[in-house]
Amino acid sequence: MPHVNIRITREGATAEQKQRLIKGVTDLLAEVLGKNPATTLVIIDEVETDNWGIGGRSVTELRKK
Repeated sequence: MPHVNIRITREGATAEQKQRLIKGVTDLLAEVLGKNPATTLVIIDEVETDNWGIGGRSVTELRKK
């Protein structure tokens, strides 16, 4: 049973976009690795930009530039 965790910043990804990610990852695992889509688990975690840091600075701060 594949388990895929996608982490993105919470910046307005729509339900449709998230559904496309889930379907795309599921289809890719089936095509490339022969995994059963019925047992493929995809989780999308949305992280507030204040809680995501790159190079010692939050994404919120980086986006201001």
